[in-house]
Amino acid sequence: MLFPLPDTETLYRALLDRDPAYDGRAYVGVTSTGIFCRLTCPARKPKPENCRFFASVAECMSAGFRACLKCHPMAPAAEADPIVAALLKLLADRPGYRWGEQDLERMGFDPSTVRRSFKRHFGITFLEMARLERLRLGFETLGDGGRVIDAQQDAGFESPSAFRSAFSRLIGQPPGRLAENALLQAHWLPTPLGTMIAVTDERALHLLEFADRKALPGELKKLFELSRCSLGVGRLAPHAVLETQLDAYFTGRSPDFTIPLALHGSDFTRSVWEALRQIPPGAVRSYGEVASAIGRPSATRAVARANGANQIALIIPCHRVIGADGSLTGYGGGLWRKQKLIEIERQFTR
Repeated sequence: MLFPLPDTETLYRALLDRDPAYDGRAYVGVTSTGIFCRLTCPARKPKPENCRFFASVAECMSAGFRACLKCHPMAPAAEADPIVAALLKLLADRPGYRWGEQDLERMGFDPSTVRRSFKRHFGITFLEMARLERLRLGFETLGDGGRVIDAQQDAGFESPSAFRSAFSRLIGQPPGRLAENALLQAHWLPTPLGTMIAVTDERALHLLEFADRKALPGELKKLFELSRCSLGVGRLAPHAVLETQLDAYFTGRSPDFTIPLALHGSDFTRSVWEALRQIPPGAVRSYGEVASAIGRPSATRAVARANGANQIALIIPCHRVIGADGSLTGYGGGLWRKQKLIEIERQFTR
């Protein structure tokens, strides 16, 4: 829910005072510059008559303002939540630890508050995120040729059945069904916005998704069937290429991805994906504009479905598509990631 904004005079006073209570909960658009900021921005303060206040980043963008380069107002809202920030740091420090509600209580956190905060920002709870991080350790063990029992122990699961069940929910298949020397190999890639899973063959990339996306198991199951059960866990040459290009993207050095893609979709769907790739980094388009670009101006809904069916995140940039009113519409990786990706790409326009 959006924070109900107080009157303009109160907000302007908060802007002058750089009041942290409003950080991530209210924004100011400066009409004289066309830029929007957090109220805690260190830049010189505008005159009151040049200020418009908003409750969300989406409202600022729909009003035509662009993000400030000093205060980065499009950074994930989760960073402004002290509970989330503290627990994310703990998770990074102890990735293999089996976190439970009793741990949260012992540290003085209310489990229900933590659960709501993480669900609001990420769509999953802290405990689910911690479980996913432990699965990553097991995933890496399998990718290095380790046994299933070793992967289970590295992931901190006490029982084989619990590990098989958790692995199946993530990958769409139990570890025992994964093939050796498989045609397609899934590899776990860390990024500044969370872990991604990349599936490639010896030549091309078939799938790139954030590991916490709810649609991921279904997408991997389709690839499993398409490859006639030839799906495994491991690292191929295209994974190294992808890692290099993702690093260049996230560090602001290059928005270009040249890795070959294997696209699984109808002719119409692939035409939409190609149109998405034509949107320049730092720019956004509406579904209607994409429909017009492929010569099907009345197919807005079909374009939206094709956008949602994209299995290669970032490289096929479905995050660059917004609502007709300028709002940040749904994104499988989470709206907080969509905000951050748009912010990252703004630097490529300079």
